[in-house]
Amino acid sequence: MARGRSQEPAGSTGRGRRRSGAIRRALSLLALMPVASRAPTYARLVWALVTDERTPVVRKALLGGALGYLLLGRDLVPDDAPVIGGIDDLIVVVLAVELFLAGVPEDLLHEKLDQLGIDRAAFERDVAQVRRLTPGPVRRMIRRVSTAISLGGQTLQEWGIGPRLRTWITKEDSVA
Repeated sequence: MARGRSQEPAGSTGRGRRRSGAIRRALSLLALMPVASRAPTYARLVWALVTDERTPVVRKALLGGALGYLLLGRDLVPDDAPVIGGIDDLIVVVLAVELFLAGVPEDLLHEKLDQLGIDRAAFERDVAQVRRLTPGPVRRMIRRVSTAISLGGQTLQEWGIGPRLRTWITKEDSVA
């Protein structure tokens, strides 16, 4: 038999491999527990960034969209489905926060980390851990969406649509 190949007896279903894979995934999710314990601290960080006028509006809208998805109750995968029912919600949250943080100017992020007394190195480790545990297809989608959002924001800024839209919305006699 070739070196490195499984030596399962003929007729084996491979259940052992699937079971060990499930155990590895469960253990990797346990690695998120320390990060999850710091969620209230990171929620304060996100709130501080959202309320800061220097944070790009497009990035704030991403979080609003994710919140709307969570509150709407219409999911891609129904929450009643065992185990996988909450995965789409988790992916939406991870995606939204990742894209939000990718669009925040680095100096602003560091300023808020310092203001809230959050250790930068610990924050970077936690972000890296979440990224490692995020499935590959989701990570690739995050990179693509982040690039598309940046290009869209640049285009809107070049076209000058933002100020015109704000002027139209805030007109005294506007219906909006």
